[in-house]
Amino acid sequence: MPNKKLDNLDRRILAALQRDGRLSNVELAEEVGLSPSPCLRRVRLLEQAGVIRGYHAELDRVGVGLEMTVFVGIKVERHDDKVDQAFREAVVNLPEVISCQLVSGESDFLLQVTVPDLAGYEAFLQKTLLKLPGVSDIRSNFAISTVKPPSALPLMHLPRPRP
Repeated sequence: MPNKKLDNLDRRILAALQRDGRLSNVELAEEVGLSPSPCLRRVRLLEQAGVIRGYHAELDRVGVGLEMTVFVGIKVERHDDKVDQAFREAVVNLPEVISCQLVSGESDFLLQVTVPDLAGYEAFLQKTLLKLPGVSDIRSNFAISTVKPPSALPLMHLPRPRP
C-alpha cells in the first residue's frame, strides 16, 4: 500500500531521481516545477521517511568482471526461528548475494548471486551456500542473457495532477 502522504510533486521528484540520482537540487527543482528550497525540503522529508533509501552508481557487471548471474532457490530443512535467523544473517553478509527474497513455492528463499564465472560459482556453492544454516536443498538457475535489467520502480499508482 503506497504512502498516503505522497503527492504529485513527490511522485515527480521520485521519478526524476530514479532517472538520474546525480541531479543537483537546482536541476531537480527546475524539472519538477519548484523553487530550490521547497524542493530540497521535500527531498529531505522523503529521505527521512525512508522512501528514498540512498543513492548509488549502477555498475556494469561484465565491466567489473562479474559475468555470471545465478538465481538460487534454497529450501531450509525446518522452519525454526533460530535457524531462520541464522540463515538470514549469514546471507545478508555474503557480497556475492545481491538480493535475497523469502518466497512461496518450491523454495523458501530465492537468491540472486553474481560471480566471475562457473568456477567461481562452484567454489561459492561448495564453500559457502552448502554450509549455510538449515539448508536442505539448493537449485541453481543460470542466467543466459538479461532481457530487462533492474530498473526504476513504477510510480503510476501515486497521485497525478488534477486537471
